[in-house]
Amino acid sequence: MLFHLEEHRSGQELLQFLDDDDVARAIVGVPDGIKQSTFYEAINTRGLEQMIHVFTELQGIAVDTLPIKQEQLGDIVAIDGSFIEATLTMEWADYRGTVNKAKAHVGFDLNRSIPSKIYLADGKSDERPYVSIILKPGQTGVIDRYYQCYRDFDTWQAEDKHFVCRIRESSIKTCLHENDVAPDGPVFYDAVVLLGTKGVNQTKEPVRVIGYRVERKTYWLATDRFDLTAKELMTIYKLRWNIETFFGWWKQHLNVYHRLARSPYGMMVQLLAGLITYLLLAIYCHDEFNEPVSIKRVRQLRNAIRTESRHPDFDPIECKIWETQSINHAYAKT
Repeated sequence: MLFHLEEHRSGQELLQFLDDDDVARAIVGVPDGIKQSTFYEAINTRGLEQMIHVFTELQGIAVDTLPIKQEQLGDIVAIDGSFIEATLTMEWADYRGTVNKAKAHVGFDLNRSIPSKIYLADGKSDERPYVSIILKPGQTGVIDRYYQCYRDFDTWQAEDKHFVCRIRESSIKTCLHENDVAPDGPVFYDAVVLLGTKGVNQTKEPVRVIGYRVERKTYWLATDRFDLTAKELMTIYKLRWNIETFFGWWKQHLNVYHRLARSPYGMMVQLLAGLITYLLLAIYCHDEFNEPVSIKRVRQLRNAIRTESRHPDFDPIECKIWETQSINHAYAKT
């Protein structure tokens, strides 16, 4: 967490910071510092089970703490994959030829703007199977065109897992029932259909397809959410962009993808540390400022931690670096 909050660029930079800065050593609780060999051995072999537990518990606390933005839309989860650059020595992160990449498959709670699940795989891993893995029954996965698969549409419905998926304009649609659309609105198509070619790859279960235009751009969505209006479905898909914003913010301001480890074990530890930091920030920013996470508040928090840690009564064992009662509560629970 110190690595992320201080925006360090490498493990060596973090270790030098711990070696040179008395306050940093006090916060982390290692008066004599950490040797480089010990640090890298630890991150690649220790703590994954505990990190998963902390993330799971803290995610539950965040769900109970943060407000639901649009409750009428239900439990909506954006699902997407994000590449992580890997070195040639990371043979497990196979991608293409002489290029290695890993991929984080992430579920993102759109109503609270927080991550909910994460899985790590090689860069070539198919993203579609992770929809069933990430979603719980009753949740709605919000996904882009890459996830379009008619067999999966049937499977998800059988599992009571809903979906709002952007599909290709050329998708073959056999109309079963056409819904009325407003003549002057953005929606120009709303129907219950079977998708695909009969006898080849057609869905067994009916799905709803809507077509609409926003700023001269055309979108087609397939869903099994028959209970929502076309406008609400448009809103759900628009919210999907929040996971892209999260990936960008996570990479830029918490430096999550600056590798501290080269093994899948160590990389997962690092990813979980970044998620835990983000969840704590989300709770902090909500309780203190009634705002979403921002780099402005991160910098303020970083300065507050350093100021308080220099106080004569500072006690790192009691973790008095946290400024709010809610953070103390969340930290104590985890």
